[in-house]
Amino acid sequence: MLRILFMALAITFTQSALQPVAAQASYENSEVPEVLSEAQKVQKLLDYVRSLEGATFIRNNSEFSPEKAAGHLSSKWEKHAARVKTAEGFVTKLASESSSGEPYSIRFADGTTSTTRDVLLRHLRTLDVK
Repeated sequence: MLRILFMALAITFTQSALQPVAAQASYENSEVPEVLSEAQKVQKLLDYVRSLEGATFIRNNSEFSPEKAAGHLSSKWEKHAARVKTAEGFVTKLASESSSGEPYSIRFADGTTSTTRDVLLRHLRTLDVK
């Protein structure tokens, strides 16, 4: 009988001793919201552009694939990153229109069209929420 009581106490003690360790491991593995730098946000926007399967980017009345559009926007970012410090600035100053002032647009696979500015600003807001 004493042996059973001793075993029960040992099990209870072991469980209570391990509980904080399990709680700590759970806390450490929990998803902590990631804070992205502005450059990381721009990279995520470029990745998003590349991922728009079936979309067509329209720049100066010419059509481009998502990959070509992302490459063009990436080169603009590399060239002007020193003066454009934020992802929102990237969208509004570099990724929205050509140097002639003509807005860029995206025709999606379903046929709908929107300005690149609207699409990227909407996607940028989702990055700020995560």
